[in-house]
Amino acid sequence: SLIGSPVTLKILQNWVPRVSHYFDKEHYTYVGHQIVIQESIEHFGAVVWPGALALSQYLESNQEQFNLKDKKVLEIGAGTGLLSIVACILGAHVTATDLPEVLENLSYNISRNTQNLNMHKPEVRKLVWGEGLNEDFPVSTYHYDFILATDVVYHHGALDPLLATMVYFCKPGTVLLWANKFRFSTDYEFLEKVCNIFNTTILAEFPESNVKLLKATVRKN
Repeated sequence: SLIGSPVTLKILQNWVPRVSHYFDKEHYTYVGHQIVIQESIEHFGAVVWPGALALSQYLESNQEQFNLKDKKVLEIGAGTGLLSIVACILGAHVTATDLPEVLENLSYNISRNTQNLNMHKPEVRKLVWGEGLNEDFPVSTYHYDFILATDVVYHHGALDPLLATMVYFCKPGTVLLWANKFRFSTDYEFLEKVCNIFNTTILAEFPESNVKLLKATVRKN
């Protein structure tokens, strides 16, 4: 069951008009930094979706409630890397993960936007939901303070592995922040499963964008 009365927010136009004539670059401003994102037409993971904008904005505005400084943060399905870059700027040790075919563009965006900043150097790694988690991210070594996931739920066949991945990384003390556009019945079914497994709070809703932002933590038995 969902707890909390969410704040109602609007996704702000945090991107600045394009200075360049290239169609594939988007410019954003978060936490006082201009961020340039290269999108790619070939892959779902290479476009900035509204959930990433919503969670980036929320983290920027709620730094006391969710202080990322020196925290270990894992983003699953990082896509273009916008949210991971924002988490970096907020001082986190970030590991951005996605499918192999997305990593080149993801790495490019992350390194380009964080290279001259005095912060923890982010890491980019392959993570296929539900596959090889014990080998690639053994529990003994990897513990994250925050798991970030945005627009990871849409019409695809990997919803069960996605849920298994969330469960795998969400240890006691970990906070999962998940922002998603809710369009399909499958989105709500996934939400129901999350609520059945975790303590789930709805933090914010962005009605114009159909985005909900949820916080989930492991149930204490």
